[in-house]
Amino acid sequence: MSTAQMPIVSPSTSAGGNHPKPQNNGAKPFPFLNLRAQYAEIRQDVLDGVNRVLETQGFILGSEVKALEDAVAALVEVPFAIGCASGSDALLLSLMALGIGPGDEVVTTPFTFVATVGAIVRLGARPVFVDIDPATFNMDPTLVETAMTDRTRAIIPIHLFGLSANLDPIMEIADRHHVPVVEDAAQALGARYKDRPAGSIGATGCLSFFPSKNLGGAGDGGMITTSDPALAERLRILRVHGGKRKYHYDVVGINSRLDALQAAILRAKLPHLDHWTRARRDNAERYCQLLGEAQLTDAIQLPTCPQNCFHVYNQFTIRVTNRDGLREFLLQRGVPTEIYYPVPLHLQPAFGFLGYKGGQFLESESASREVLSLPIDPSLASEQQVAVVNAITEFYSDAESANERRFSECLA
Repeated sequence: MSTAQMPIVSPSTSAGGNHPKPQNNGAKPFPFLNLRAQYAEIRQDVLDGVNRVLETQGFILGSEVKALEDAVAALVEVPFAIGCASGSDALLLSLMALGIGPGDEVVTTPFTFVATVGAIVRLGARPVFVDIDPATFNMDPTLVETAMTDRTRAIIPIHLFGLSANLDPIMEIADRHHVPVVEDAAQALGARYKDRPAGSIGATGCLSFFPSKNLGGAGDGGMITTSDPALAERLRILRVHGGKRKYHYDVVGINSRLDALQAAILRAKLPHLDHWTRARRDNAERYCQLLGEAQLTDAIQLPTCPQNCFHVYNQFTIRVTNRDGLREFLLQRGVPTEIYYPVPLHLQPAFGFLGYKGGQFLESESASREVLSLPIDPSLASEQQVAVVNAITEFYSDAESANERRFSECLA
């Protein structure tokens, strides 16, 4: 069936229930991430937590942060969780605690948010890139060992978009070379790899509570998870300028403390995380079914989830060849999208000093040209998903019709 014949998705019963057809081809504009809807659901709990902090006037670390740390440690199934100021600082503190410094090398991928690589560079170490698996967008384990040298001091796999990296082969290589693994789990709280939570397998797991994350605060916030008591203690020291006691400093640290107000808000949200994750997964299943019913899967590569993983869909990221054209078309029809990430880090000017060139990481470069993230937040209505798929169908139908017209003109 050609795309010109693709039916607009009609009302049908599929994952998550009935999907009514919109009244017109355009969607009523809606946000990519509806944090207002989330807040309306838990408003009183959030306000109670904020008021609790304001009443005590305890703003820095303290009982609120400790309670959140304990709750996150239980969720990730590790004995220790250390709150910090951001997911970026979680990465930086992890590398500091592991002794990463000038002359060292850290293996990671160029298809990630800048914070992953920025943390390495800030310590004077050198990022060594390996390419990604084109299906999962995560580190290709088959490329890791050849990228390692006698200067390799850590490996950072990223659990991108809420899907765990393929950790077993990475951990096997790391263990053989006595190199720690730092899990960048900023987008993957609640994700699992072979029944183990993301963030519980490496030396540390790095979480972000940026507002757009599946567990997001009212500003920046982060946390580090670990099973190593000595590493946990070092992280606690490093986040408060390097001292165990006030005005006494054992090492040079940084100021990276999770605010009690953020911790209180996150504590109000955390009991809802399972429900929100189920909604995200339902939305992902619904997209896959609707796009399949519309016979769009030849034009669109859908997200992949290996059987041994539990995907939390912080993003629902598809791949298409005419990404920019599709994005503009969807915008005109009131459908918001995002691009994570438009330029891989080895081609960013900030990292030009590393000497990488275009063509060295073909999968990352291809992904950056083709990825498009569709709305998937838990409050997304089924009618909105239908409108998204209808607009995508219309785009490909129009493109097919235009090609047929050009072909006819050539034959005339």
